[in-house]
Amino acid sequence: MTTNKTQCFTCNKDKITYLCDGCLKNFCLMDLTRHRQILNHELHHIINDYDQFKQIFNEQKPSLHDLSLIDQINQWELDSIDKIKQKAKDSREIVIKSSETFLNDIEMKFSDLNGQIKQFHNENEFNEINLNYLRTELLKIREEYNNPPTTSIQLDFQPFTNDIPIISLEKKLKLNKWKRNAITVAGGNGYGEKLNQLYHPEGIFIDKNKNIFIADYYNHRIVEWKYNGKQGQIIAGGNGKGNRINQLNYPTDVIVDQQNHSIMIADWQNRRIVQWVNQNQYILIDNIDCFGLAMDKHRFLYVSDNMKNEVRRWKLGEYNNEGVIVAGGNGKGDQLSQLNFPAYIFIDEEQSVYISDQNNHRVMKWRKDAKEGRAVAGGNGKGEKLNQLSSPQGVIVDHFGQIYVADFCNHRIMRWREGKEEGEIVAGGNGKGIQSNQLDHPMALYFDHERNLYVADYNNHRIEKFEIVL
Repeated sequence: MTTNKTQCFTCNKDKITYLCDGCLKNFCLMDLTRHRQILNHELHHIINDYDQFKQIFNEQKPSLHDLSLIDQINQWELDSIDKIKQKAKDSREIVIKSSETFLNDIEMKFSDLNGQIKQFHNENEFNEINLNYLRTELLKIREEYNNPPTTSIQLDFQPFTNDIPIISLEKKLKLNKWKRNAITVAGGNGYGEKLNQLYHPEGIFIDKNKNIFIADYYNHRIVEWKYNGKQGQIIAGGNGKGNRINQLNYPTDVIVDQQNHSIMIADWQNRRIVQWVNQNQYILIDNIDCFGLAMDKHRFLYVSDNMKNEVRRWKLGEYNNEGVIVAGGNGKGDQLSQLNFPAYIFIDEEQSVYISDQNNHRVMKWRKDAKEGRAVAGGNGKGEKLNQLSSPQGVIVDHFGQIYVADFCNHRIMRWREGKEEGEIVAGGNGKGIQSNQLDHPMALYFDHERNLYVADYNNHRIEKFEIVL
């Protein structure tokens, strides 16, 4: 801090002021103390980074045409000695079971989708959002069916070998690319509280119509920007900072439950999860240091608690209990069973939880019912190398299991494949700045149904859209 007699940013009086190196504003001693109190509350997330990357679907299953591998296994068995026959039998069972599992998975998804279609048809209560959802789900199933996993056999030519390794299965990766220059789709008019401005946006959610819901952190409100809109509209909070039921206090994340047209908010400094339905407010979960929110396909609600260093899960409508710990909960630390300031979270189709483990500079994946997780991005200390992250924030995973992370302090979005030592830059990475190819401490990430990438550009007070080109 440096001293200077000038106007205080908060009280607007000429006093001896102190420059905050972070926001570059001058405060008198009294207002500086208040400012520092706010900074202390958000210390763990103001220096965050972000972008994520995931793995190919674990245990990808072979399709029926891969049963030709059985012939190779049979020939190998005939050319080998008796002691490897049992191994040949085991290998056949692996291939057959994998093929059956792939087909069963497709059939199960068809059955689930059929049930939802019948429900909408019988109840005659559906709208464009429901139809877009059904269309998207059908497209996912078709893409998965047309892009089956592949299998091959790696023969070991050593005499009397005891093994016939089957190379792990893996879908053909589609490595999407995005335009280097982004489009500002919300904010971008300096920080402030006008409807065309944002003030440090954090969590974002994109609905089926490409409307953007933003946790406008310093404005203590949730703002919705309609597709191609020039300004937003306040749909929650906006009544000043406070703990009344119609107020918010530094909201960090927001999700939209499109089935009942409600929004759920991580009201961070009020230590509560609140739900807003048609301007009516309800406290769902209280006494929790909530930061990130997510909902899985079974409509379970997940919340990251950055003080208890854990992620908990609640069943929809059953918020009167303590929930179930699904990650962390073993104290603050850097072991595989621990977390250190978990921030944003993502849930995949198998209910695996991906967590931006901010102060450990890594992304952790916890499988359902696992006792510990594993680092799937970063985990090599804080830094800017391709195998490092620096205070990661937003995390999302695509259909191929690739992990995208908002690398907060490195001002870039990274893509990782689980098991790989390094990630790659897919957006930003051109230094901190305000240009269309730059970011300044990116926070949350989101894909729309066309795979365009949205980034909450925290210090630029804007939402950036990187359009997909491949």
